Amino acid sequence: MSAIQREFTMSDESFKTVSELAYQYTGIVFGDHKKDMVYGRLARRMRELGLKDMTDYCPLITDSGHDEVSKFINAITTNLTSFFREPHHFDFLEDTFCEEVIRSSKGSKIRGWSAACSTGEEPYSAAITLSEKLIGTHWDCKILATDLDSKVLEHASHGIYDKDRIKSLTADRKKKWFLSDPNRPDVVKVKPSLQAMIKFKRLNLLEGWPMKGPFDFIFCRNVFIYFDLPTQQKILNGFAEKLRPGGYLFIGHSENLHDAGKHFDSLGKTIYQRR
Repeated sequence: MSAIQREFTMSDESFKTVSELAYQYTGIVFGDHKKDMVYGRLARRMRELGLKDMTDYCPLITDSGHDEVSKFINAITTNLTSFFREPHHFDFLEDTFCEEVIRSSKGSKIRGWSAACSTGEEPYSAAITLSEKLIGTHWDCKILATDLDSKVLEHASHGIYDKDRIKSLTADRKKKWFLSDPNRPDVVKVKPSLQAMIKFKRLNLLEGWPMKGPFDFIFCRNVFIYFDLPTQQKILNGFAEKLRPGGYLFIGHSENLHDAGKHFDSLGKTIYQRR
């Protein structure tokens, strides 16, 4: 039986167990070509636990009630993001969605959901877009931001970022939406008015969704690529139930939704509209 001979030992059997548990807990699929990546993500946990062989780690995550399971989930999930990533989505939110809202006489609430919010840049970007476009209107805008990883949610809720994270933003946006701290010149903090628009909550997309909706838009970007087709369809059906007719779904640039036509019309550029 082959093994990855590095700091720790991970046999094919151990990798299979880890992959099966990852799928069970998160729906993420790790093929054989992901062995090195999985090894890298779990190496820190192995060091902290003082383990040398993955066969000693597997029993800790086999019991779903064990404290290590949440740490395992945090380790294997991906949290790469940035402010206004894939900017055409926010352009659409501003130029199409907000214009529709302004012309509409229905209701006074806008509700959005960032379904894999990571460290918070995505929901804050959406909140900035809505705020700038709808300033002075009667619309009440709120965004639910959820993620599987409890650590990134804590980071997101604090709204504190390295100054380099906002270097691509215009000077006006930096001034309008972020605060500087003279005692910490290397970081900025999101202004309270923006934080008040967002509620951060831990949520596993494979489990129950307690929120009622309906949402006017949902961001779920760079998540579907980790799921197999049945899981993709299950989540897509759930989004269709939570979105109002005419609402929008934004997915990642490298993603393609199979059988999306059952509930959605493609508008191009990874933007879908609920029928």
